[in-house]
Amino acid sequence: MESSEDIRVLVVDDHPMWRDAVARDLDEAGLTVVGTAGDGAKALRIAPAARPTLAIVDLHLPDMTGVELTAGLTALAEPPRVLVLSASGAGDDVLAAVKAGATGYLVKSAGRDELLDAVRRVHRGEAVYTAGLAGLVLGEYRRLSSSRERDADDGAPALTPRETEVLRLVAKGLAYKQIAERLSIAHRTVQNHVQNTLTKLHLHNRVELVRYAIDRGLDD
Repeated sequence: MESSEDIRVLVVDDHPMWRDAVARDLDEAGLTVVGTAGDGAKALRIAPAARPTLAIVDLHLPDMTGVELTAGLTALAEPPRVLVLSASGAGDDVLAAVKAGATGYLVKSAGRDELLDAVRRVHRGEAVYTAGLAGLVLGEYRRLSSSRERDADDGAPALTPRETEVLRLVAKGLAYKQIAERLSIAHRTVQNHVQNTLTKLHLHNRVELVRYAIDRGLDD
């Protein structure tokens, strides 16, 4: 079982008082805050060295959206899980964040205990949403599932079972090293599978690959 010390958090919010309060709550709960940032550019700059296992991200940042930052963070070589913490509970914002790779979504009215619980659960890979938002996300995935059934013969290139397995783990946010350990294969083999999949699907990077996997329901 993981300990609180295993959770390394990056807090990204452009409001200093809110950012500091969240970091303080995490620290007091025994979690490790490895960095804070007031904009997306700094978050992406410090993340590779800070190596957070989880990022708490606001949707409204001065230089990019939280959705764009989420996509950027989940495209890193060692991607953190992403928990969006936003003032917005709008359906479009929630779905955009989830499709970009966020594992959880809380509105800022959430209490301290709810936030800490969400951090721990998201770190374990659980999907966590503020009450009322889970049904929205589930409904969207049901819609996508129906769409996939209608488009089953859309001519998408066939992936090998191993490529599909690797793609599923990429969509879950695992780093290549973690995938290699999970499947008992070499790190370079994972890279080759990912590159072959990108080529087959005419995609350009990990962000597009994750979005493809989510749209196909491979992250379930």
